[in-house]
Amino acid sequence: MFHLFVYVPPPVLITRRLTMNSVAREKFHPENRATMIFHLLRRSAALLATCAMSLITASSPSAAEDASPWDGDARSAVRLIAGSSTVPEHATIRAGIAIRLKNGWHTYWRYPGDAGVPPRFGFAGSQNVNSVEVRWPAPQRIAEHGVVTIGYADDFILPLAIVPQDPAKPVKLRLKLDYAVCEKLCVPAEGQAELVLTGGRSAHDAALAAAEARVPKKAAVGEGSPLAVKSVRRELTGSRPRVIVDIAAPSTTQVDLFAEGPTPEWALPVPTAVEGAPAGRQRFAFDLDGAPPGATYDGARIALTAVAGDSAIEVTARLD
Repeated sequence: MFHLFVYVPPPVLITRRLTMNSVAREKFHPENRATMIFHLLRRSAALLATCAMSLITASSPSAAEDASPWDGDARSAVRLIAGSSTVPEHATIRAGIAIRLKNGWHTYWRYPGDAGVPPRFGFAGSQNVNSVEVRWPAPQRIAEHGVVTIGYADDFILPLAIVPQDPAKPVKLRLKLDYAVCEKLCVPAEGQAELVLTGGRSAHDAALAAAEARVPKKAAVGEGSPLAVKSVRRELTGSRPRVIVDIAAPSTTQVDLFAEGPTPEWALPVPTAVEGAPAGRQRFAFDLDGAPPGATYDGARIALTAVAGDSAIEVTARLD
């Protein structure tokens, strides 16, 4: 038997030996180098266009930041937040001072009570600002080393009402805040912040609105609201003269009362709950003490802030 073998050569892949020099020549051949440069330029142009669009967007009013960075330390920090304005033509711009407190620490109200330091605000260097009103949410009573202070023991916001010089232009608000924070010891603190305010929509509108709702409503003595200061009178009997305040409030609500003198130099005691109120009312009393030298209690106008749950009112009463 014969076997016939036919030789079929394998396919030939035409190649050429590559060396380092040949690779280098291929890579840096003038045509390839031109192609590489073209692609690099195209990518660079795309990157520059992206950066330019980012800068344009960041500088446009619609992209204005609605909060400044936090300024502080582990115990407390401060920043400014923006709020949208519903007043026509931004005649008043809403904003807020947000204060963050470490758990267990507190700070003080505009009147600190038996001890403490009230915050001090500076707005020097602000632009297009005619006036700034700091509004105070209802505070709480805080026991501190045998005395009673008034302040805040959780994170909170102080709403601001800003009147611009020119409502058609943005406001640049600069804040310098000096305050104190306390745990077992009290330490001074300082915060600085800057923010451009346009009155446009803000991510902090809800938080700012909640803080504004906590600001005590102005009221008059004797009003018939569910929370009301019904009467204020001086009591001259006993060892020391004192002021008696009767408050109407829902029976299931815990009520608190704070008193302030006509000027910051006054240091009235923090009122305490006492017995003897008429049915459906709660009674508070405080000694007639704390007037500055040369001042008189006769005819003095004091501010009373009553707090009951989420409700709070502020009345002005004359000491007759």
